[in-house]
Amino acid sequence: MESSSLPTHFYLSHPRTLLGSVALDWMPQPGTCVEYADKTYMVLERRHHYALKLGRYHLSRISLYVKLSPRPTERSLVGDRWVLGEANCRFNAQSELIRCAVNPQGPCAGCRHFEREALSQL
Repeated sequence: MESSSLPTHFYLSHPRTLLGSVALDWMPQPGTCVEYADKTYMVLERRHHYALKLGRYHLSRISLYVKLSPRPTERSLVGDRWVLGEANCRFNAQSELIRCAVNPQGPCAGCRHFEREALSQL
């Protein structure tokens, strides 16, 4: 039986350098922030690498291309994923990468464009 954790290589996006490797038991999606070596990185790209074993291809490792990023302070849980900013604002982009259309840099607290969206629409 295979282990549920996969070797994951962290590459700095620019300049392209290997930061290191670790075994992860989850697959970070692009836009997700991950902690590695006491720093926060945003995943820009994820690549899968396969190996042929007994006539079948199996996922053997993952490469994550990341950039150094500040830890997001304003996040909201929507369903099973985190989005930036206040998810109940009418202008929120419901995205891990961008906060909203009118104030993409944030913060949401004290934003003059904040308009609460009806809960039935969330």
